[in-house]
Amino acid sequence: MRRAIVGVLLVVGVLPAQEPKSQSRTWEVGGVKREALVVAPAKRSKSPPLMFVFHGHGGTAKGAATRYAYHKHWPEAVTVYPQGLPTPGKLTDPEGKKTGWQHGSGDQKDRDLKFFDAMLASLKKEYRIDPKRVYASGHSNGGGFTYTLWAARGEVLTAVAPSSAVPGRFFAKLKPKPVLHLAGEKDRLVKFEWQKLAIGRLRKLNGCDEKGKPAGKYCTQYSSKNGPVVISYVHPGGHRFPPEAPARIVEFFKTQTAK
Repeated sequence: MRRAIVGVLLVVGVLPAQEPKSQSRTWEVGGVKREALVVAPAKRSKSPPLMFVFHGHGGTAKGAATRYAYHKHWPEAVTVYPQGLPTPGKLTDPEGKKTGWQHGSGDQKDRDLKFFDAMLASLKKEYRIDPKRVYASGHSNGGGFTYTLWAARGEVLTAVAPSSAVPGRFFAKLKPKPVLHLAGEKDRLVKFEWQKLAIGRLRKLNGCDEKGKPAGKYCTQYSSKNGPVVISYVHPGGHRFPPEAPARIVEFFKTQTAK
């Protein structure tokens, strides 16, 4: 009898932890059905953080959730993978046959900013999101939209992590905020020279020192005495999102809480 009890205890002890729950959600924004994949903690907690992850041009919410999988690195957070609509690209797909995001405030009648507002409002209410821990990240066109959010909705974001993108014409609207910018040295689409210049401007915006210090693989941290941190994540590849990047971005987000 004693052996049987011990055996049961051993089996119970190795039961796997509950996986975060994912579900497809919809919002009607301006008469258009908008969709996102939401991955919520398996167990409800008080005031969880919230992460938005935007796919690149031609991508999908499901693809971003599968490839990037931010939720696996922060299962206590509510992670949202929104789905873009057909959008003319600035560097590719001028006819707008593929999915994407508006390129700045006022573009596409701000359809994606309004989509973000709708998601944020309902998810904050449903999950009682911690307003001091709301984050945004995205790759390529999704990274550009992350910069658009920073410029237009910066007051609700705690920190951002754009990849393979530049702020563009609305840089002047950015206010100091913790940022991790990811760039590939061989990026031929969003030129590395453009991104390198953007990182320099971000350092000045946040009042950071010009000389940084190592902050993990491919990363350099630029600190500020009175302003937010800037981290550059410069990998040797091209216009791609490194598979190890989500873990580093989530690690960065975990250290940032709004005052």
